[in-house]
Amino acid sequence: MLEKQRKKYRRHYRIRAKIIGSEKRPRLSVFRSNQHIYAQLIDDEKGKTLVSVNDLKLKKNIKKMEMSSEIGKLIAEKALEKKIKEVVFDRSGYKYHGRIKAVAEAARKGGLKF
Repeated sequence: MLEKQRKKYRRHYRIRAKIIGSEKRPRLSVFRSNQHIYAQLIDDEKGKTLVSVNDLKLKKNIKKMEMSSEIGKLIAEKALEKKIKEVVFDRSGYKYHGRIKAVAEAARKGGLKF
């Protein structure tokens, strides 16, 4: 395993040891691949996904950073529809930078509290 991957896994396990989502305050988990980005609100106590969004159905001709901001706005809108105002942010081992940061900031602007 490469050193970069090893560091990501260590960050991921360290973060997940501290973060637990509940029904009142679910975990906002973000996953990014090279081309796409996904976000979901998870209730860890019941093991259920409450809300999920991804960029697969959005316009393809915009940049990745703009797409990440759109995902943050969409997850905030769907969460507020389900009367969820507070979440715990799970960056899934990624550094709080770039597209992950764009999702978080857009979700905050959309009305979610971290």
